[in-house]
Amino acid sequence: MNSPAVERARKRLLELKAQLLAEGDLEIEPGRTDAAAVGTDEDAQPLTEMSQTIASKRNLVRSQQMGRIVAALARLDSDPESFGRCPECEEPIAAKRLELMPFVELCVDCQQAADGPRSTGGRRHLRDFR
Repeated sequence: MNSPAVERARKRLLELKAQLLAEGDLEIEPGRTDAAAVGTDEDAQPLTEMSQTIASKRNLVRSQQMGRIVAALARLDSDPESFGRCPECEEPIAAKRLELMPFVELCVDCQQAADGPRSTGGRRHLRDFR
């Protein structure tokens, strides 16, 4: 990867990192707002649990993305010449892919091979509920 492309990737990675840090984690609402209250609102409980699950999952995904960004910055610092090359096949990663996700390690073909075949699900027809 040439020097201007490396610097663009570094700039984009730092922007993504700053954006994630600025947004912070989503707050997970407690199940009960008043610890002294007896009983709960049974209608609100499923909504609260769903909100907690969504916030927790989003925080986990954001944490994983931050880890990938930090790892990409470390790769960029340690070996800028090989940044943008797939470690599996040694082919250059597409410029558009690196522009959108500068933290990726693998090219599309190697990523698909690593992910495995896509699952089509168990249903064959719209009305197949078995």
